[in-house]
Amino acid sequence: MTVDLDLARTRLAARKAELEALSALSAANRAPVELDQQAVGRLSRMDALQMQAMAQAAERQRRAERARLDSALRRLTDGDYGYCLECGEEIPDRRLAIDPAAALCVRCAT
Repeated sequence: MTVDLDLARTRLAARKAELEALSALSAANRAPVELDQQAVGRLSRMDALQMQAMAQAAERQRRAERARLDSALRRLTDGDYGYCLECGEEIPDRRLAIDPAAALCVRCAT
């Protein structure tokens, strides 16, 4: 395996930090929507609820990606990084360059 493990660790940690920063920035958008009829009209509340739902969906995706990154970081620590979790074969370096959190080879992923 020719994957630079230090580079992989750096890329995984950087992406995880980026996701955590995005989560912090979007916290206000995920907060409960005030339903004060004096403050906003019905359409404005509907827009706010839609924005909240989109922010919550994006946060769920970020959590899932963070879990993948954490798993890849654990595999790095355990010495299992770069090997398919299904068949045990090496994951090609090009695949890991594109997605450093990849846990499956192309064949097993399809």
